[in-house]
Amino acid sequence: MYKSTTRLVISLGFVRFFITNGGLNMKVHHADIVISAVSPAQYPESELPEIALAGRSNVGKSSFINTLIERKNLARTSSKPGKTQTLNFYNIEDVLHFVDVPGYGYAKVSKTERAKWGKMIETYLTQRSQLKAVVSLVDFRHEPSVEDVQMYQFLKYYDIPVIVVATKIDKIPRGKWNKHESMIKKAMTFEKEDTFILFSSVTKDGKQLAWNAIEKAIGYQA
Repeated sequence: MYKSTTRLVISLGFVRFFITNGGLNMKVHHADIVISAVSPAQYPESELPEIALAGRSNVGKSSFINTLIERKNLARTSSKPGKTQTLNFYNIEDVLHFVDVPGYGYAKVSKTERAKWGKMIETYLTQRSQLKAVVSLVDFRHEPSVEDVQMYQFLKYYDIPVIVVATKIDKIPRGKWNKHESMIKKAMTFEKEDTFILFSSVTKDGKQLAWNAIEKAIGYQA
């Protein structure tokens, strides 16, 4: 057993685990934005596995990325929904890319612009061979939107592995978590073989589970 004062660094693939006070925490040391792309011609010429992040505007995609890698502003959060208009590729430890796709469901974006984003996202999700899974983020406080359900059904139709992450769980009393989880799963017709994670960028709940799911998706084995 490690004493509470022990701080042991163990290199495991693309993260480092720090054993502190008897617990495991992950720390990413290298993470940078590679490119913001709008077409396949601009995608990185890399064979690194990719994990895409999809969800409604302001669902917390940027906060999710920043929480996982323990950086405050690699992925910039915004008070203005719909700001992300490109596919943003982030290099994580030279082992995988996170790909932040434009948030959907923002009413102030024109129909033409939404159609353009939709085509860009569809092309990436259905044609990118490096894509290993999609983290589909939904707001834990509310019933999934039509777009949330459509995204999940789209991923299932194309047999794209999906990890559903329910964000902002700190906004709901713990005693109501089961009720909200059931509500979301029922609305999405959630399939048992998929992963469902409760997550908070404030309390860090779900961080370890998210990393575990991502490691499994990219084929990493300790």
